[in-house]
Amino acid sequence: QLQLVESGGGLVQPGGSLRLSCVVSGSTLDYYAIGWFRQAPGKERGGVSCISSSGGSTSFAKFVKGRFTISRDNAKNAVYLQMNSLKPEDTAVYYCAADPRYPCDGSPGGAHEYDYWGQGTQVTVSS
Repeated sequence: QLQLVESGGGLVQPGGSLRLSCVVSGSTLDYYAIGWFRQAPGKERGGVSCISSSGGSTSFAKFVKGRFTISRDNAKNAVYLQMNSLKPEDTAVYYCAADPRYPCDGSPGGAHEYDYWGQGTQVTVSS
């Protein structure tokens, strides 16, 4: 059974940065595309970014383009979401998700397209 654990969340001031990590266990990361999602109180869970299993394709939601980057280190079974120029509206619980089939070829996709999920990490952007 694939397990995902997120870390790196916290409280940051507007304009600051955080790096989220998603560490996978139970299987090798090589087989999976990884997506990052977020959910703010009272809102639906929405896609933020994804990276294909090979790492050759990435995609970002429009509201984070130019501010967030995604990378993976298969040797460490980890995927990272670097978040810069954070805004109060980025406040949410951030989740990583894995799927062996999702191509990540233009969109982070919907939550229903990912089979495995982490428990989430809280990101709060506030002065």
